[in-house]
Amino acid sequence: MKYIGAHVSIAGGVENAPVNAHELGATAFAMFTKNQRQWSAPPYTEEAVAAFRENCRAFGYRPELILPHDSYLINLGQPDPGKRRNAVAAFIGEMERCHQLGLVKLNFHPGSHLKLVPEEEELLLIAEGVREAIDTVPEVVAVFENTAGQGTNVGYAFEQLATMLEAVDRPGRVGVCLDTCHTFAAGYDLVTPEGYEKTFAEFDRLVGFRYLQGMHINDSKSRLGGRLDRHDSIGHGELGWEFFRRLMQDPRFDDIPLVLETIDESLWKQEIAALQALSRGELLP
Repeated sequence: MKYIGAHVSIAGGVENAPVNAHELGATAFAMFTKNQRQWSAPPYTEEAVAAFRENCRAFGYRPELILPHDSYLINLGQPDPGKRRNAVAAFIGEMERCHQLGLVKLNFHPGSHLKLVPEEEELLLIAEGVREAIDTVPEVVAVFENTAGQGTNVGYAFEQLATMLEAVDRPGRVGVCLDTCHTFAAGYDLVTPEGYEKTFAEFDRLVGFRYLQGMHINDSKSRLGGRLDRHDSIGHGELGWEFFRRLMQDPRFDDIPLVLETIDESLWKQEIAALQALSRGELLP
């Protein structure tokens, strides 16, 4: 079964996230654990945690179908020792918030080398930070998101994801989230039937579907290999509806959160319904 949702707001309190997802007709969702533009936030109250858990229970959102995202401020590959300590501490704080809510995954962008260290060294710095967080906070899986390769961001190649997963060396506590826009922009063909099969065969060979913890479902304004992180609404970009039909009918992507981060929130309810219809083999109206 496909579990499809969107990255919903936590405005007014984290307990509102499952309510917002339910109003979209979502069967999964993502959220930030706090204001993602700030390094720190007040701790959750016991009342907010209880309300979040109750709302998730009421609307049928199991922990494995929720894919929280950390703050974009965090760069686990920051080469400067002082700044890196702050980044790792903030990441640990995000994992602790997930654990407090009863969630079992934390999605994050790996990091950026800022042209200060070679990519190979950057990958090991990131893995070291993730390992420290995993060893500090129990149960929460650290979910590496692949990137478009824009600027100095790493994690755009499947080989890089594999290197970081191996270097963390904590089996069962790491995973991957594939973003469809990022994958295409990084140079992996998803549009042609041959390219689609080749891309996911390569992912399985280098990383392994056993690590796939979720996906971000976005069309792409970037051309193939354009290395630009530019999302588009479903069917409006370079990927097109046929790709999403193929993805929704591919059983390899069952039973994980498939989360929209498309650019027009007013279309989310419509996009979720359309993707759900495709997953059932229905034709779009």
